[in-house]
Parts: sequence; structure tokens; C-alpha cells
Amino acid sequence: MYDADSLKEAETFLDAHPNVQSVDLLISDLNGVLRGKRVPRENVLGVLESNMRLPASVFALDICGNTIEETGLGLASGDGDRTCRPVPGTLVQTPWARHANQAQMLMTMEEDDGTPFACDPRQLLRAVLSRFQAMALTPVIAVELEFYLIDRERDGVGAPQPPRSPATGERASQSQLYSMTELDEYADFLEDITLAARTQRLPIDTALKECAPGQFEVNLLHHADVLRACDEAVMLKRLIKGIAIQHGFEATFMAKPYSQEAGNGTHVHLSLLDAAGHNVFATADDSDLGSQQLQQAIAGLVELMPASMAVFAPNLNSYRRFQPSLYVPMAPTWGYDNRSVALRIPSGSPRARRIEHRVAGADANPYLLVAALLAGIEHGLKHGLTPPPPITGNAYEQIEPSLPISWPQALDAWADSREFIALFGETFHGVYHANRRAEYELSRQAISALEYRWYLRNT
Repeated sequence: MYDADSLKEAETFLDAHPNVQSVDLLISDLNGVLRGKRVPRENVLGVLESNMRLPASVFALDICGNTIEETGLGLASGDGDRTCRPVPGTLVQTPWARHANQAQMLMTMEEDDGTPFACDPRQLLRAVLSRFQAMALTPVIAVELEFYLIDRERDGVGAPQPPRSPATGERASQSQLYSMTELDEYADFLEDITLAARTQRLPIDTALKECAPGQFEVNLLHHADVLRACDEAVMLKRLIKGIAIQHGFEATFMAKPYSQEAGNGTHVHLSLLDAAGHNVFATADDSDLGSQQLQQAIAGLVELMPASMAVFAPNLNSYRRFQPSLYVPMAPTWGYDNRSVALRIPSGSPRARRIEHRVAGADANPYLLVAALLAGIEHGLKHGLTPPPPITGNAYEQIEPSLPISWPQALDAWADSREFIALFGETFHGVYHANRRAEYELSRQAISALEYRWYLRNT
């Protein structure tokens, strides 16, 4: 059975935009890569009415688009199709498209009987949210995305390099954190991001120059509709990449494009509202320390953080971020208004008390990242956990690294986590592990340029 509301949404959209000639129907795989079909205008309503179908193995694909058979979603299951349903409110124009006559719509996968497909990250997040609904709690989140602009021309050894300033023609070489001058130099690019976001109804809050050459951050406003907030993060990443190409650059959310510069992170701000709309992390007397529920939520996030690393840092390059003194936490720490910890409680109005999670890379799948964070909070609330003492001062100088900051360690921690088997379900837990483990094993077969430079002639 098709979704009548989505069909009506599409009819209204196509009537309002007669120049749109095709619509991209998109679904986010485990890596956060958008896959799907481009449908000509005249076929859009027919495809939505008959329900678009894609193979379940779209969630078995590695970062290169190869099917990981160990997931059991490929040939072992017959590589069968599932139904893909439209995500309401995501049918929008793509103003950066080459011919400016395209649109896009997000999709999510279901079993043929209408039940959620267990391996779809968006459906996984929906299941986690349903448990908060049962507790009469509404999560509120805001997502902050860091990215690099890079030159489309690589350097002499094929590595990325910072772009040339549109204003001066000079290649960026300094960090210039919060630089207004560099924001001015890239003003046309940033303005086009703002205009495209307005077209796509994405609530951009701020843009700022981050702490490396060509690195920027764009923040989305907080949202009580967590699924919509993650949809917006997925859409914003595609938008930024599209606008960058339009301006002659590339944008990358790769966790660590440069060995000697800061990595790209995804910071997530989280709070919880009760049935009356009150922030349960705040206290009745507006205490700066926050409520018992805040302490329990922190404790749950701390306890599940090691096993969560396979989601926060999903690939080989992800672990390059975890180096001392680069504002990337390497232990499950927390503190008040402290940017050296993993879980920061920002300053400001006590009534806006929230947790800022600072561990994940920009390469993390937004749906899985937020699902893992909410699962940690759920774990802490349900078990009434108590966190360790907060850190005052530089956490890097006080706490030894203890998070699994290599890919195999993180995958082992994920595989052994009984908590995530229970919170995410055995099917998703196993498929995700098989997918990431197979990609790790493939990465071990590659010989790096560093190995040739060090060992080819010297051994």
C-alpha cells in the first residue's frame, strides 16, 4: 500500500515546480553514503504509488559500494528487494544541480508487510526513539558538522591540499580559528549554502571558520523531532558537497584529511523534555550542576562509550583523529564548560542544560551516531547509573587514553557489547559488525606509501 500523504506531497511539489525534470530518491546506507535512483518527472508519482524497491543488500555495502557477503544480506539471502517509503517533508529542490532542474527526497526501507527493516539506520533510530516515547521523554538534539574545503587538484603526491582563496588567490596555510577575514573571503560559498539550505528548509544556525586551513563548521538549530534533525544533517552534508563543486572546490567530511591538522568532528547537543515540555536535565532551583537524570545520562554515555566507538569512528581513517592536544577526547570523560572532555556540559542558562558529545567524527552516519547516544542515555536512566567525578582543567593531562582508538579494538568492543545487542537488536548488531569487520580486513591488504618510503630500500 502506498503512502497517500507522500503521494499528495509529491503532486503538490511537482505542480509548484514545473521546471523540475527529475527527482533523486535517496536512502542512507550504513556509512551514511546516499544511494538510490534518479526518476524522471513523469515517472515520480508512479514510482511512489507502486513503492520504490531496492535490494536489502544496500545495507551490506562497504564504503566503495561492494557487497559484504558476511552480512547475510547479499547472495546468501537471494539479494531480494524491500520496499522503500518516502520520508515526509524531504522532497525539495537541489539548487546546486548542474542543470538546476532536479529535486531530491529521502527514503527509508521496510519489510513487505510494512514493518521496519532492521538494518536501515533510520529505522533503528526510530526504534530507539519509541522507547523514549514509552518513558514520556522527548529527546532534543542539535548537530554541528565540521568539514574541509579542498582544492580539486591534488598535490604532487596525490594528497589533498587547501583551496586557493576566491578573494586573494592564495592557498590557505594558517589555522585562523574564528577568522572573520576567511569567512569574508569565502562569503559567496557560504551565502550559497545559506540560500540552498533555505530552499531545502534546513535550519542553519551559524557558520564559522574552524582551526585548520580550509576547515569550516556549519551548525543546525536544535530540534525536538530527532528523526527530522538527522534527516537535516544528512541533507546538509549533500548540500555542502554540491555547493562546493559549484564553486570549484570539493568538500570532505573525511575524519582526518591532513596528518598534521585537526580532524573533522560531529558534535551533538542533547537534552530531554518531559511530558510537560520541561528540560529534565535542569533542576527546580536552576542549579548549575543539573539534575539526577543528567548525572544518570552522563553515566550511561560514559559506560557505553568504548563499545560505541565503532559507530563514532566507523572506518580506517576515523582513528587518525585521536591524537593528543587536537581537542579529540581519548577517554570517557566529562565536565562543565570544558572542551578537553568527551561530554561537555556547556555554560549558559541552567534551564537549557544539555550534554555536548564531542567524540564522533564527521564521517559518522548521523542516524547511527544519535541512536548510539540515545541508547547510552537510555542505559543510564534505566539502571540509575552514577558517573565518575567531572574533570576540572585539562583532561588530557589528567586521564590516560582508554577508549579503543584503533579500528580492530573498537570492533572487538562492539562485538562483545551485550548492551548494544539488547539496545539495537541482534540482527543490526551482527550486520554492522560484519560490514565494518570485512572493510577492516580489506584495508589490511593495502600497502601504504609510507611503507614503501620506509621499507622498500631500507630493509
